[in-house]
Amino acid sequence: MPREFTRAERVSDAIQQEVSVLICDSIRDPRVGMVSVTDVEVSRDLAYAKVHVTFVGEKSEEEIKGAIGALNGAAGYLRKLLASSIKMRKTPQLTFLFDESGRRGQQLSALIDYAVSSEKNRGNIANDDSVDSKGN
Repeated sequence: MPREFTRAERVSDAIQQEVSVLICDSIRDPRVGMVSVTDVEVSRDLAYAKVHVTFVGEKSEEEIKGAIGALNGAAGYLRKLLASSIKMRKTPQLTFLFDESGRRGQQLSALIDYAVSSEKNRGNIANDDSVDSKGN
């Protein structure tokens, strides 16, 4: 019977859960704020991990860059804490990246809502014009 998940996927899930807790409990940098770890990509040899994060609340591009810089600055410390909580032969090097998918999804949702509302308004205007042209 084949395995459902590869070792890299299982390590990725474990790192995602543990890093989110470690950031919340151990990072006191005010630039970071509230962070959500959305995904972790681990290399096949388990030496490197890309940690995709998004921030709760509205942040400007400069604030995001500062927060990612703070997380990457604390990556060694987080790696040390991760090594003590997850028993592995070698703990992956952590690199933090900003995940645009949440922000992009909100923009697309707003555009869809705008298109639907403008289409409804056009339909109402067309109905009003037809009523006026009949002399009512």
